[in-house]
Amino acid sequence: MRERSIGVASAMGAYLIWGFLPLYFLLLVPTGPWEIVAWRILLAFVFCVLLLTITRAWPAFGRIVRQPRLLLLTAIAGVVIYVNWQVYILATLTGHVIETSLGYFINPIVTVLLGVLVLRERLRLTQWIAIGISLVAVLVIVLGYGAFPWVSLTLAFSFGIYGLIKKQVGPAVDAVGGLTLESFWLLPVAIVQLIIVGVTTGITMGTVSPVHTVLLSLAGIITAVPLLLFAAGARRVPLTAIGLLQFIAPVLQFIIGAWVLGEPMPLERWIGFGLVWVALIILSVDSVLFSRRGRGVSDVASLT
Repeated sequence: MRERSIGVASAMGAYLIWGFLPLYFLLLVPTGPWEIVAWRILLAFVFCVLLLTITRAWPAFGRIVRQPRLLLLTAIAGVVIYVNWQVYILATLTGHVIETSLGYFINPIVTVLLGVLVLRERLRLTQWIAIGISLVAVLVIVLGYGAFPWVSLTLAFSFGIYGLIKKQVGPAVDAVGGLTLESFWLLPVAIVQLIIVGVTTGITMGTVSPVHTVLLSLAGIITAVPLLLFAAGARRVPLTAIGLLQFIAPVLQFIIGAWVLGEPMPLERWIGFGLVWVALIILSVDSVLFSRRGRGVSDVASLT
């Protein structure tokens, strides 16, 4: 029970941080999205290197580096998470926080869909129903709101693919080692972005105010800590519980976008979000019931 409590607290902490990220990034204005992502990559790499040193985890990291397959997968994961970070911050700083929340609401359904397309998993009827309702929701938003939700779908699919890659590497790559390599592969991208920002709009790090400099310097910690908390929670809490806790982040983002920042929520958006929420309820109930049946079968097996 103690391990489970630690796991729940860790996972909840991760999702709470992710949920409040829009407010953090808005505090970094006038720093632009390209500079923010560049510092996020560079400082996350520095933070992970420090963690590897403090925890004396370099030997384990060395075992990862000696495996070409893991190097390739972490490079792909780095590219995918870069797309996720860049689109997320671009959307946040241009008044589209509600669209980012929709992306993370859709993400669990995309994860299920990727399981079918990539891993050849077979879905239960209720899961197909949830996917169908989600497709209708996207159609409603496109036709009713008059705009394709590219931000939401990019976030949902990029994070879904990132999770799929993490599943492929499994326990062979720990959270710190994985993030170290992912940010390492992205260092050239970050450096190029800082050079371009420097010769165009100008670097803002250290030029706005001491408070702004401190906040921007925390970008690496803000990136790494929730990933580490999530990894700690995932090891101690059943996947079903993680699946339910993951809705904390998009709910907070939706509240921030709709009621704190006052982004528009016309009827078409409410209908689209409503359909997505119905699909998520169906998916969550199905997941809980299937998990209970699985435990029941294992309990019977242990008695025989």
